Amino acid sequence: MKHVFIINPRAGKKNQTSRLLAMAERLRQDHGLDCGCMLTDRPGGATEMARRLAETGEPLRIYACGGDGTIYEVANGIAGFENAAMTCIPAGTGNDFLKNFGLEDMAKFREAENLWDGDDMQLDLIDCNGRYCTTIACNGIDARIADSVHRYSGTPGLNGRGSYLVSVAVNFLFKPIGRRWTVYLDGERIEDSFALVSMCNGRYYGGGSTPVPEARMDDGVLHTILIKNVPKLTFGRLFGAYSAGDHALLPQELVRVSEAKVVRIVSDQEDIISCLDGETFCAREVVMRLADKRLNFFGPKGCSPNATAR
Repeated sequence: MKHVFIINPRAGKKNQTSRLLAMAERLRQDHGLDCGCMLTDRPGGATEMARRLAETGEPLRIYACGGDGTIYEVANGIAGFENAAMTCIPAGTGNDFLKNFGLEDMAKFREAENLWDGDDMQLDLIDCNGRYCTTIACNGIDARIADSVHRYSGTPGLNGRGSYLVSVAVNFLFKPIGRRWTVYLDGERIEDSFALVSMCNGRYYGGGSTPVPEARMDDGVLHTILIKNVPKLTFGRLFGAYSAGDHALLPQELVRVSEAKVVRIVSDQEDIISCLDGETFCAREVVMRLADKRLNFFGPKGCSPNATAR
């Protein structure tokens, strides 16, 4: 079996390439593994690398070394390939994907020694307009916030959570919250103004917000939370409970959680900004659906992607 480290040297605030190269070399020396390293040089590069490796048909374990964006790219490269599995070594700022495994096991992911012979598991994905999302696919103000958060990520004194909160403030103060959409939940049609429509496979995004804490990454169920347009003061008052995962405490006439397998959003006025694992795109129509057990993943022995689920 081949072990390949796909390294994003631009992830996080400090280049960790030397540390990661040394980690791969230790696996080769200590365990006699066939280890290689590849460095990404552009957006989408990790997807291309991972897909080329998977298409060989050779048994393969890939280590995505970076942040949530690198995980997203590698997952899109190997999804559906039975011969390929992936894990991640965090080198980003937010690392929301790994928060699903809990703090204790999240720390274990930092060392390849804990990963190379780790347990295999099959994770669900969200298929959104042909792109795969591992955790949360969001549309609306949360996606618009993510689309602008990179402007603040390099600000001194701001971590991933701080950058997110600054972007929340800017979008909240100076831009309208709601958009007029037609939303289809399987066969049900809803036409209204929405603040957001977000489908959850995992539990964390935006530096730690947990909109649907009961979401599990391998149960074949996706939870979509819909929040109707509200005045800004109301949004500000409700945001804390939304971020903490207390959607059951929010007004039921404004908030709904659905387990629809296919969610379609159509806009007649302007493009919808969508965000998948922190990566954004625009479209007039967005279709999100379950991609059941689509991703082979491995992690430290005994770990669970549902460790923090309520």
